[in-house]
Amino acid sequence: MTEEWAGHRVGEPGFRRAAVAVFLAGIAVFATLYAPQALLPELTRSFGVSPASSTLAISISTGALAVGLLVLGPVSDRRGRTGILQAGLASAAVLAVLIALAPSWWVLLVLRGLQGFALAALPAVAVAYLREELHAGVSSRAIGLYVSGTAIGGLSGRLISGFLTELGGWRTALAGVAALAVGCAVAVRLLLPPSRRFTRVPREGRLLRQLGQAFTDPALLALYGVAALLMGGFVAVYNAATFRLESAPYSLSPALVGLVFLAYLLGSVSSPVAGWLADRSGRRLVVPGTVLLMGAGIALTLPAPLWCVIAGLCVLTVGFFAAHGVASGWVAARAQLGGRAVGQAASLYSFSYYVGSSVGGTLAGRAWSDAGWSGVAVLAGGATLGALVLSLVLGRTRSLGRR
Repeated sequence: MTEEWAGHRVGEPGFRRAAVAVFLAGIAVFATLYAPQALLPELTRSFGVSPASSTLAISISTGALAVGLLVLGPVSDRRGRTGILQAGLASAAVLAVLIALAPSWWVLLVLRGLQGFALAALPAVAVAYLREELHAGVSSRAIGLYVSGTAIGGLSGRLISGFLTELGGWRTALAGVAALAVGCAVAVRLLLPPSRRFTRVPREGRLLRQLGQAFTDPALLALYGVAALLMGGFVAVYNAATFRLESAPYSLSPALVGLVFLAYLLGSVSSPVAGWLADRSGRRLVVPGTVLLMGAGIALTLPAPLWCVIAGLCVLTVGFFAAHGVASGWVAARAQLGGRAVGQAASLYSFSYYVGSSVGGTLAGRAWSDAGWSGVAVLAGGATLGALVLSLVLGRTRSLGRR
């Protein structure tokens, strides 16, 4: 390697291997993380818990993942990216097998918490790894591809679990997702190129100092808020949608409810397209526009006809993944611009993202029980409005840059 090497470019083997490996890692992590979402009514019946309690199968994992980000992000700045990612995926795959065998509700929740911590390895390092190892001119495109992998992973986990639940119950469903996680973990271990441009954060860059630096930039603070609010609204809608669609007047089966998550395919397309638009037109235009699109999707789910609900979920999904894909890349670019640790900044973004998921997902169960779908829509719409305000504030912040 020479000092002039500027990262893997499109068409080079290193670019393809890195992009495919992180794409597969996104599939594994998000299939594993969100597989129980399609099973919430089944878990409610099997364990005799309330709808609000059943959402803990997701919220505990996302909360533990958020905590893991605060640990693994700084560790990756000191120890490197690839080893942490590979170890996290392997641990999460083993835990996925154990979760399918869990003998009780509380054991399942404990294992889901441990798994959430292990899954933090990917969001803690993925964006930083891609920014470091790929050429700057294609990094937003690659990050968009990574986000599309997370969308397909979320879709795969929900489709597999919804379909297999009808064949053999929730254990069969989670066993199928565990098999997917194991396969992806092996593939990532074989494909992921080692880091060539990683620069170790000096010893004096301790965690508290890094955290302090990340919280002194108003643009980063606004991006963290956008992450929490967008994810909170998004997860609230999808958590409650499983209960709505299995209830009258729709009364859909778990397998048919799982098909609703095909909307995630649209998200896998919208995130790289939004990254391309951001590279050409600037992030401060793309983010507010995509947040508005997400809000329009929430409004479209309010009418009773099933086609309106499905169309609303599709529009919501397109807007969410587009906004998230651009905002996550914005964090890494902003951290580099300000001389801050990229891994720490990316981890704090993801921390906010998953805190939003835990809070929004839990509140969605209560909103559904107390006020039905209108309560869920108010909850998600309020979160989206807050994200829109913050994205407009970002557009007025100085020295953001387009990259």
